[in-house]
Amino acid sequence: MILCCGEALIDMLAQGEGFTPHAGGAVFNTAIALGRLGAEAGFLSGLSTDLFGARLDAALKASKVDTSLAVRSDRPTTLAFVTLTNGQASYAFYDENTAGRSLSVADLPALPDGVKALFFGGISLVGEPAADTYAALMQREAAHRVTMLDPNIRPSFIRDPEAYRDRIGRMIALSDIIKISDEDLHWLEGPGDPADLAQGLLAKGPRLVLLTEGAAGARAITQTENRFVAAPKVTVADTVGAGDTFNAGVLAALDRAGALHKGADWSGDLLDAALTLGTRAAAVTVSRAGATPPWSHEL
Repeated sequence: MILCCGEALIDMLAQGEGFTPHAGGAVFNTAIALGRLGAEAGFLSGLSTDLFGARLDAALKASKVDTSLAVRSDRPTTLAFVTLTNGQASYAFYDENTAGRSLSVADLPALPDGVKALFFGGISLVGEPAADTYAALMQREAAHRVTMLDPNIRPSFIRDPEAYRDRIGRMIALSDIIKISDEDLHWLEGPGDPADLAQGLLAKGPRLVLLTEGAAGARAITQTENRFVAAPKVTVADTVGAGDTFNAGVLAALDRAGALHKGADWSGDLLDAALTLGTRAAAVTVSRAGATPPWSHEL
């Protein structure tokens, strides 16, 4: 199982003069995409027992995602009000004292042996106590299972940049795989050539950096290789969920190859295959409105 650890929330999408609720969240989207691509996927977060939490749970299960490790509470579900301008999303979050935000270390379950890899990312790494809880989970499991991190940085949400950078820095050092956009890479590491900055990340501990370059495509960078796959050309409806779907494609490709374990050989053709599945799946997602990852038969 690939266990996705992080936020699930309700996106309230602007429609006319009102808003329409849709299940969402970066880590939630990655879990959905993994399930649809045929990977054995699970989801670990704080999930509310309210009507929105039930909707999130149902959406995960409909995409064949195991929710048995989710921590249930009667706290409310996080709401994100979303407006789109030229396909780019802007958010207003209502997250205080929610089921997801309130996840604590004491809530964390023991993980079954079948969990091969853990994925972390998104806004779940911003707000305490949940952010520190996910960092603690990675610390607990990183020696025995593959870990992947996508910071998916939203600067406007970060109230304490120093604490956030410290947390992300510790998680980067524990990660096997980092996925990062060129924009996020510059936010973390400053100006410079993205490939050189990616090498700087590798020096901190990860074995593989996945650098996404928007509509151009994506790179897989290791200590010895810099592989690039161009993204398919599509008509873009919006970009919501593109990176999340890419993450799922990479993990699904490694899993299909039997390479989702510590010490696996991530090089050459396998990296190309991972980038290809990631970019192809993401291209389908951006071609339709909303974060709607493809099923494997759609590729």
